[in-house]
Amino acid sequence: MTDPQAPDAAETGERIEVSRIVRADPAAVFALLTDPQGHVAIDSSGMLMGADGERVTAAGDTFVVHMDREALGDVPLGEYDVTVTIGDFEQDRLISWSVLGKVRPQIGHVYGYRLTPVEGGTEVVSFYDWSDIHPEWRARGIFPVISEASLKATLGILARTVAPYRRADHS
Repeated sequence: MTDPQAPDAAETGERIEVSRIVRADPAAVFALLTDPQGHVAIDSSGMLMGADGERVTAAGDTFVVHMDREALGDVPLGEYDVTVTIGDFEQDRLISWSVLGKVRPQIGHVYGYRLTPVEGGTEVVSFYDWSDIHPEWRARGIFPVISEASLKATLGILARTVAPYRRADHS
């Protein structure tokens, strides 16, 4: 799995990180991020249409996301499913995952969040790393697929969506 701190990827332009303070504790934010439906709820790209699977609890856990690439208007893939596989999993601190689909070779990009408690809530850092993508995908020159603005928008949606998770039982 890609090192969640990965300064070299950021320095080489193969990683995007954005952050925002969210008025919720790390446990509430993490509860949202471990819920497959939570991923759909906060997606700003418009590609995530639904999800199937249980809340993830460890590295190696998976769930299925129903996608629609038409939202980006770049590649006419239509509707398809991907499997999200959790890489890093540190309760209330770090979660990352890779996306496995039907395309071959597998792409190898990683998404994730780092959570740090701060006064009044949690600093949420969203990252997208394509430094370890397969050379065939690198040669296509299509990365990053998701922009920095999209990651920032997702954090805004996360900030307003996390409210029900503040009151929910996260265990």
